[in-house]
Amino acid sequence: MPIVKIDGKEYDFDTLPNAAKEQLQSLQFVDSELARHQAQGAVLRTARHAYAKALQEALFNAPSVMGGDTIKLG
Repeated sequence: MPIVKIDGKEYDFDTLPNAAKEQLQSLQFVDSELARHQAQGAVLRTARHAYAKALQEALFNAPSVMGGDTIKLG
């Protein structure tokens, strides 16, 4: 008998109505997807930061091009 706690009240999962079980499973799925997307967002923010830093370093090391709006990297 798995016990689930919802809003501070304990329920025996096996005795819940099917509609409640389905909603609980959907809620658990959404929670896990939110956690996955938050982790993916953190990875993307880290990658963005690394790319921005690499761009700054590439620009710092590149020769300046005067009079144009394009910088040749490499």
